[in-house]
Amino acid sequence: MPSPQTQRQSLSFRAPWHIFWIGLLLRVLYITLAHTYRIRPSEDHLQFGWEMGRIARALVTGFGYADPFTGHSGPTAWVPPLYPLLLAGVFKIFGVYSAKSAWVILTINSIFSAATAPLIFEIAARCFRPNGRARNIALWSAWLWALYPAALQYAVHWVWDMALTALLFSAVITIALRVRNIGEDPPEPNPQTNLRWCLFGLFWGMIALLNSTILLFLPVCGVWMLLGAAKQKATLSPAIGKAIIAALIFVACLAPWMIRNQKVFRAFIPIRGNLGAELHDSVLDSYNGFTVGTRVPVCDVCPEYLEYKNMGEYAYVQREGKLAREHIRTHKLRFFELALKRFYFYWISVPKPPEKGVLNEAFRVLNYSFVSLAALLGLFLALKQRIPGAILFAWAFALLPLTYYFVTVQARFRHPLEPLMTILAVYLFQSATLRSSSRDFDMRPT
Repeated sequence: MPSPQTQRQSLSFRAPWHIFWIGLLLRVLYITLAHTYRIRPSEDHLQFGWEMGRIARALVTGFGYADPFTGHSGPTAWVPPLYPLLLAGVFKIFGVYSAKSAWVILTINSIFSAATAPLIFEIAARCFRPNGRARNIALWSAWLWALYPAALQYAVHWVWDMALTALLFSAVITIALRVRNIGEDPPEPNPQTNLRWCLFGLFWGMIALLNSTILLFLPVCGVWMLLGAAKQKATLSPAIGKAIIAALIFVACLAPWMIRNQKVFRAFIPIRGNLGAELHDSVLDSYNGFTVGTRVPVCDVCPEYLEYKNMGEYAYVQREGKLAREHIRTHKLRFFELALKRFYFYWISVPKPPEKGVLNEAFRVLNYSFVSLAALLGLFLALKQRIPGAILFAWAFALLPLTYYFVTVQARFRHPLEPLMTILAVYLFQSATLRSSSRDFDMRPT
């Protein structure tokens, strides 16, 4: 039974619930009034979920998990299954590619996005408690996420997994901080609970079935959690046992999908099977380091699509991967040059045609790069000030983008990291305000 003091402390980590409701209301109003649910029907509703929308349609119309591009091309493992299954459920109830389905799925995205704000609040409240301004940083960070247009854009415009992935990634960071007793004063006697480790395994399993590229962070996060138990040798063995249970839950989440892929393709495809094709795209001179659109043309008579269809997805991807590796082996310098270019794109701005005018595009680039700069400076300051959890954040900044540097990059790939970026940017400016106030006080005449 938690003590009254522990209960009061846990309440201090909880965001005011009106932040969630106002964030959700703003998103739903935008979807409704700006008519973002009216998705263009061009190219057979391609913008309604792209490959995921195609697969969801195939699921609902009886073709199974298949047909990611156009026509009936056969089984696929091009994208992980969790979001297409969610989208297929919406299609089943509200109609395939209908305006009702679009409104519903964007509203579901908005729930995920708004629900990230309370997690942002708790992360900030726990980490900056020793700073003395934890509640201010937490409130500003949560409100910024709830209201800032750049934070809600992927929920209200995109039928894709970004909002859910960002929510789950923020959830595992929150669990890691709880397990490490970050912000607890006095510390919890047993923070390494079965429930927390089980949720850790479950959430990472869901992330793997949404966006497997950020799994590089999983082992680092797990080890960081165990290091908290290592300080007390008596708790280390039980913690390792709980971590093993979490790992089993993680594997159990992936097992049905892996078994399905083995049966369908007669090959080991743990999560997604498109890396070879994406890697080949990434080294082509015609793309110059930046790919856009679908890898296989959405065109029934295009040679590339016909090769994909006739060869079958697995054989096609294997061939493309072999071509990519041969090209990289003979063009190593060019490969690393493109990787540096993608590094720049990830943090400064991804190229985009100035469809709405040069000034609008310049503002977009400035906004995107400003958030990156503020977050990176905030991270540097947090590390310098030895803020609890800053090391974990640094690993997230290092590992989440890593795959994208060597394959492909788009602005939306940064979204899972943006909750932490929001917190660190707010921390930077709150710290600057505090120093300014202290300096003004010191300069007052006595």
